[in-house]
Amino acid sequence: MTEVSNEQGRASWLSAIWAARYRTPARFVALIALLLPWSTTGLTFALVPWLIAFAFVDLREFPRSLLRPICLLPIALVALALVGTLWSDAPWPERLHALGPPAKLLVIPLLIYQFERWPYGKWVFAAFLVSCALLMLYSFTVAIDPRLSLKLYFSRGPYQVESGIAVRNYIDQSQEFALCALALVYPVVALVRQGRIRIAALLALLAVGFLANMMFVVVSRTALVTLPVLVLVFALLHLHWRGALIAAGAIVLLAVSFWSVSPHLRATVAKFQTDYERSLESNSTSISGMGSRLVYWRKSLGFIAEAPLIGHGTGSIRGLFARVAGDADVDPLRGEVVSNPHNQTLAVAVQWGVVGILVLYALWFSHLLMFRGEGLACWIGLLVVVQNMLSSQLNTHLFDFTSGWIYVLGVGVAGGMALAAKKTQG
Repeated sequence: MTEVSNEQGRASWLSAIWAARYRTPARFVALIALLLPWSTTGLTFALVPWLIAFAFVDLREFPRSLLRPICLLPIALVALALVGTLWSDAPWPERLHALGPPAKLLVIPLLIYQFERWPYGKWVFAAFLVSCALLMLYSFTVAIDPRLSLKLYFSRGPYQVESGIAVRNYIDQSQEFALCALALVYPVVALVRQGRIRIAALLALLAVGFLANMMFVVVSRTALVTLPVLVLVFALLHLHWRGALIAAGAIVLLAVSFWSVSPHLRATVAKFQTDYERSLESNSTSISGMGSRLVYWRKSLGFIAEAPLIGHGTGSIRGLFARVAGDADVDPLRGEVVSNPHNQTLAVAVQWGVVGILVLYALWFSHLLMFRGEGLACWIGLLVVVQNMLSSQLNTHLFDFTSGWIYVLGVGVAGGMALAAKKTQG
């Protein structure tokens, strides 16, 4: 009897150690999600222990997993960037520096493999939601007393005391809050259907908090453009036509309410028109967000026409803009030299031509198709991909640090969970 109990004890210890072997990598990914809204440096440091922990999981099926398009296409885009250094005319430091933004995509296949096999993805979602909730509360505090902003200590960029930006910048903050607000819609609806009204009300209140921060404190125009489209996607996918009409009416009513009580929202929307009108003035030399983008896009289309098939090579964007820049003293707008044309498609096309565009859109659509179906993982994954595709028309959000890592974590973790659920159902 004693021998049997000893064997059972040893077996339980071994099973606990074996389970910890797979829980530890998930904890590090949750830590990465927790740090993402607050610290770029912290995220980078958290990656190292996760990669070490990942090396100790069962990797026998990993090579086969890499052959799927959802894993192969991120690798292909990074490989194209690497090969693109060979025909670029940019200095080698700029070529190597330009490899950094797409390199994060290599993490997607690892995350898909990990969370397809071990069901700890909700830890990551919860960590990101809690972190963004704390950021939202802190943002309200900073709006009241700007001296409390951590941006004073952690940011190199310009700081506006009235902005209510807690840590980094209003674009990243708005992307995170919009994502969280809409991601909460699915569990709220599911909980209401289950009769769990209290928890649903708590999550709904949190979603309203994110929206209120965007409407009354600070919001990016990119988020304002993408938010209605994402809501429409949810209504079409998860509601019947009658429910979709009711949801559309509620959204219109909510938008009108926010518009009537939020001077900040009205000013943000009005800036669209003023920036556009200013950009149409032939003698305008003032720099505005929309005006700058129009100039960047026109120049980028010219660069693409010069090398349409394989582009100018990795890291070439800044040199190309420097080549055609006007006198910055006479015309500051057309004299700008940038390494980011504020459009993901153009950024890829300038460097890697039509080949790059094909790989980029194949990547997006392969990840989009991965999230067909029901469930929280499919909803979050779909939300992340659609948000990135839409916002990347006005920014390079696949290559930007925060937005890019949101895409990597969202697609990797939710993708693994969605594939695991489909296997179980199959």
